[in-house]
Amino acid sequence: MHAPKTYTVDEAQKRLEHYCAYQERCHKEVNQKLYDMRMIPEARDQIIVHLLQHNFLNEERFAQAFVRGKFRIKKWGKQRLQIELRQKDISKTIIATALKEIPDHEYYESFHALAEKKFENIRETNPQKKRKKLADYLFYRGWESHLVYDKIRELIPY
Repeated sequence: MHAPKTYTVDEAQKRLEHYCAYQERCHKEVNQKLYDMRMIPEARDQIIVHLLQHNFLNEERFAQAFVRGKFRIKKWGKQRLQIELRQKDISKTIIATALKEIPDHEYYESFHALAEKKFENIRETNPQKKRKKLADYLFYRGWESHLVYDKIRELIPY
């Protein structure tokens, strides 16, 4: 049985610098990584302060990158983005700032393209079931209910 590797503060600090330089990280992820490395709370605090001072760790930058990436690649709506950021302990003001990264016209274009593409791919003949499948898909992706219901009325009139 192998004993878990132990790290000095300097070794852990270097590893976390690489961890944060590779990809934007939030405080929660960095704290979890330090916890997994079996660092004591005082060392964790010291390393996090170092990362903040040297701009390896920046919650606002993380939130903006997260929002841009998940919106453009996974086509998530603002509701889903807010929920995911809240789970990462990002403050409401930073979330609001990050969501402004998405231009309104791009947001609505993306929503309409996603909804229409999904609508075409649903192989359901019953209009009620088709409406439900489309609504469930769009809600799961985090799109607002007024957008979803308006689009469903447009695509599948009652």
